Formats: sequence, structure tokens, C-alpha cells
Amino acid sequence: MHKHSRTSGACAASQVSIGMKIEKDRVVRFHYTVSEAGQPPTESSKEREPLSILAGHGNIIPGLEQAMEGHVAGDSFSADIAAADAYGERSEGLTQRVPKKHFGGQRLAPGMQVVLNTNFGPRAVTVQKVGMSVVDVDLNHPMAGKDLHFDVEIVEVREASTEEIEHGHVHGEGGHQH
Repeated sequence: MHKHSRTSGACAASQVSIGMKIEKDRVVRFHYTVSEAGQPPTESSKEREPLSILAGHGNIIPGLEQAMEGHVAGDSFSADIAAADAYGERSEGLTQRVPKKHFGGQRLAPGMQVVLNTNFGPRAVTVQKVGMSVVDVDLNHPMAGKDLHFDVEIVEVREASTEEIEHGHVHGEGGHQH
């Protein structure tokens, strides 16, 4: 009897010491730094709150979500994500002419990235040409067609609430506020 309880005690201790792994329906808080392959970083969360996502619900680009699977809080790793698994390949001819009034008086110049409110919600676009009353914009995501490099630090992994799973996103700290 004594021998058996000691064995089960060891099992219980080892389960406690192993962190919760990232998998579908778990909330992950993490820091990231992203760069185009071989370029200096273009964005980092290090000076801000960590990003919170609901794993397995398409809250982030597919390649990064796949790279995170199985990691635990405290892990730091790098991941190289091909364009197809990031923001997709560029689509030539994905341009639109938009009345200038939709930009709310912003000073516009070719190459600028602006957020345009569309029927499908806010969308990042790149200004191609500015006319007197219309603006030609490229609707491709600014990072489309680019292979990306991520440095990731997992801060926390927890079970998602039923409500978070139903809504498909994180609530509370670092997440969505209703």
C-alpha cells in the first residue's frame, strides 16, 4: 500500500510541474516581435501588454498558430512563416478607386498605409495614387506576399471559458471587451 501511494504521489507531482500546453480552446498570452525574413523588426509587443488569443479559432495568422501548438508558458521560440501561411500571396489587380471623402481629410501620399472602413470592417490598405476627388488603393494586406520571422515568448496558457469559446475570442485582460 505504501509503495503504491508513493508512486501515485510522484505522478501527481509530475502532472503539476508540467505546464498546460497550447491547444484548441485554450487562451494564450504572448509577446511577439515580427520582421520580414532577413530584415529588422517591423512590430513588437514587448513595450505593450502581451497579445491574448483563443487558440484554434483563427485569431492570428495560421502559420504562427501552428508554430505555437504544444508550447507552454515560459517558452521562447522563433518561427519562420511562409507568405502563404501568413497574410497570403499578393493578388495583382486587387486595387480599388475610393472617393477621397472616405479618408476623412487625411493627408495622403502614395505608399502610405491607412485603415479604411469597409462593408467588411476596417481594412489596412496602401495608397497607390491620389487624385483630386478619388484615391487608388491596393487592397492587399501590407504584409501579403512576405515571408515573416517571429520571435515569440509565451506568457500564460489557460483554459478558455465557455463564453470565450462560444464567441471565438478572448474576454478580459488583453482580449475583447463587450
